[in-house]
Amino acid sequence: QVQLVESGGGLVQAGGSLRLSCAASGLMFSRYSMGWFRQAPGKERDFVAGISWNGVSTASGDSVKGRFSISRDNAKNTLYLQMNSLKAEDTAVYYCAARTGIAVVMSPRAWDYWGQGTQVTVSS
Repeated sequence: QVQLVESGGGLVQAGGSLRLSCAASGLMFSRYSMGWFRQAPGKERDFVAGISWNGVSTASGDSVKGRFSISRDNAKNTLYLQMNSLKAEDTAVYYCAARTGIAVVMSPRAWDYWGQGTQVTVSS
């Protein structure tokens, strides 16, 4: 049974930083592309960042480029999202996702497994 468990969310002031983690189990982590998505109330789920199975290729959404960075530790089966210079508009539930393809894809429909999400709230 595949499990993706996010942690590290919370309340932070604008301009601050948070680091999200996603612990994966039940899958061969090093063979999956991994990604972060977010969803604010009343809005669609949006792509935040993605990373290829070997960590060589990454991609980020336009709204977070230069502020967020994605990384992975295949030895620990863990995905990370470092979020700096946080803004109020970054407030959302953040989800970890995994897909079997080698490419990072922005559409949520292309992803096979999802975590339960972790709330990030940025106060202005």
